Amino acid sequence: MLAGCAVGPNFVQPAAPGTDRYTLEAPAAATAPADGQTQHFMPGNALEAGWWRLFGSAQLDAVVSQAVANNPTLQASEASLRQSQDSLRAGYGVFYPRVDADFDALRERTAPMQQGLDTPGRIFNLVTLSGTVSYVLDVFGGERRAVEGLRAQADYQRFEGLAAYLVLTANVVNSAVARAAYAGQVRATEQLIDLENQQLGLIETQVRSGTAPYSDVLGMRSQIAANQALLAPLRQRISQTEHLLATLEGALPSSVTLPDMDLAGLTLPAYLPVSLPSDLVRQRPDILAAEAQLHVASANIGVATSLMFPSFSLSGTYGATGPSLGKLSAASGRFWSIGPSATVPIFQGGSLWYGRKAAIDAFQQAQADYRQTVLSAFAQVADSLKALEHDADGLQAQVDSRNAAGEALGLLQANYRAGLVAYPDVLTADVQFHEATIAYLQAVAQRYQDTVALFTALGGGWWNGSHSSEGYVAR
Repeated sequence: MLAGCAVGPNFVQPAAPGTDRYTLEAPAAATAPADGQTQHFMPGNALEAGWWRLFGSAQLDAVVSQAVANNPTLQASEASLRQSQDSLRAGYGVFYPRVDADFDALRERTAPMQQGLDTPGRIFNLVTLSGTVSYVLDVFGGERRAVEGLRAQADYQRFEGLAAYLVLTANVVNSAVARAAYAGQVRATEQLIDLENQQLGLIETQVRSGTAPYSDVLGMRSQIAANQALLAPLRQRISQTEHLLATLEGALPSSVTLPDMDLAGLTLPAYLPVSLPSDLVRQRPDILAAEAQLHVASANIGVATSLMFPSFSLSGTYGATGPSLGKLSAASGRFWSIGPSATVPIFQGGSLWYGRKAAIDAFQQAQADYRQTVLSAFAQVADSLKALEHDADGLQAQVDSRNAAGEALGLLQANYRAGLVAYPDVLTADVQFHEATIAYLQAVAQRYQDTVALFTALGGGWWNGSHSSEGYVAR
C-alpha cells in the first residue's frame, strides 16, 4: 500500500524542439577568411569544459582560475546548493518511524472545584517517563511528492550554480579581452603621437627655412593634442576593466595584480564545436534550471492534491508515572496506547480545492517560463553563429581599410617632404589611419568576444569536464 500510486501528475521531461538547426538558412560550414584566419563550425562536436584554454593564453587561464577559486557569487551558489541538498536529506526523514521520549517532573496543586467538587485541594509530585513511536502512512503519496519537489529544488540550485559559473567565466574572459583591446588602442594612439611629434619637428624645420607656413605647425600641434586627449578615456576604461576583474576574482582593486595581456597573445579558435539543437536543451544550465522548476511545480500539484484526501498514521506510546523516580516501576503507574488515526478533510472553505488550482496555475506558468528560456537560448546561439560570420566580413574590411590608410599616409608623408602636397592632406591621412587602426582593434576584440558568446550560448561544456563535489566548477 505504501508503494502504491501517488496523486498528482508524474513529471515528464519536456521534449527537445523538433529542429536540426538554429538559423532559418542552412548553417555555414565556416566563416570567410579574415586577417588570415578562418573559423570552422563543427556540428555535434564536444565543447571542452575549460573552453577559455582554446585561446592559448596562460595569463588568461590564470585569471579565470583565480576567479573560479575566489568569486563570492560562485561561493554563494555553492552554499545554496548545499542548503538544498541538506533540505532534501531532511525531507527523507518522513519515510522513517518517528521515535520520541518524554520526561516530565511536576509539583502540582489540584483544584477540585474545576471538576465541580467542593473539597480541599492537595499538593503532590508527579514524575512521568514515556516513549512514543509514530509513523505516517503515505497512502496517497503526498509525502513522496514533497520529497520529489525537494529533489527537483536541489537540481535547480545545482543548475543555477552552473549558470553562475558559466556567467563568471564568460565575464572574466570578455573583460580580459576588452582590457587587452583598450591597451592595444592606447599603444596605437601613443605610436601615432610619436610619429606626429617626428612630423612636427620636420614641419618646424621647414617653417624656419621658409618652405612651409607656420599654420602647418599649429595644425600639427592641434592634431597631437587631440590624439593625446583620446588617451585619458582609454586608460579609464582599462582601469574599469581591471577593477571589474578584481571584483570577479573576489579581491579588492587595491590588492590585485593582473597579468599583462595582448590581443596578439591570444589565439583565435579555428574549430568551433556546435551542439546539436536536440542536445542544447540537455546542456544549457538555464534550460535545465527552468526544467527543474517545472519539476518542482509538478510535484507541488501532487502535494496539493494529497491534502484533499484522508491522512493516516500509526502510533504507540508506553510510559510510567509516579510521585518520584524511584516509584516509576510501580504497576499502578504504567500506561500504554497503540492504534491508528485518520484525518478526513470535510469542509475547508474551498482552500484545498483552490490550493490545488493554484498549484496547477503555477505549473502552467513554469511551462511558459521553460518555453521562453528555450527560445531565448536558441536565439542566443543563432545570434552568435551569425555574428561570427559577420565579424569575419567586417574584420577583413577593417584590415583592408587599415592597410590602405597606412599606405596612403606613407605616400602623403613622402610627397609632403618632397613639397608635392599640402600639409592638411597629411593631417587628414593621419586621422584616417588612426581611426582605421582603432576600428581594426575593435573588430579583432569583437571577434574574440563573439566566440566567447558562442561557447557561453552552447552551455560552456561543463558536462565534458570533471567537477567538484557540488556538481560544478569544471577543471
